[in-house]
Amino acid sequence: MTLDHILPVRRHHLLLMQVLCWLAPGIKIFITGTKALCGVAASHPERVWWLAVVALAVAVAFSLMFHNFVKRYTLRILNFPQERKSLLAFLDLRGYLLIAFMMGLGIGLKYLPGMPAEFFAGFYPGLGIALAVAGLRFLFSWFKVCKNTNH
Repeated sequence: MTLDHILPVRRHHLLLMQVLCWLAPGIKIFITGTKALCGVAASHPERVWWLAVVALAVAVAFSLMFHNFVKRYTLRILNFPQERKSLLAFLDLRGYLLIAFMMGLGIGLKYLPGMPAEFFAGFYPGLGIALAVAGLRFLFSWFKVCKNTNH
């Protein structure tokens, strides 16, 4: 059974769903991490430089990891044989499971008792940057497709 009749859109517009799926959480997580970093900076200013290094390392590591996801999902979307697909087709089952796992892990860590503010101050800004960069890469792919197809 196919879901192509549910909210059909042109296949390249599925890239915009990817933009929203990656960029919006990236910005939110970056803001949350930056707030935590400001809190740590107020009480322990000597830790800020180390946390900035951690954030940069996390951003680079996750950006490299997300690079493959962006490439894979962009090709998947653009190689659909149909011109119109369901809006829900922007991810496959594996993608939906990955998003659910990442959200569950993030929520679980946030409410885990005893998690130090330094963790969020170092990890979240880097993760937010990596997610936002992935979203921007999807946006650039969308612009490129639109330019080449005159949509």
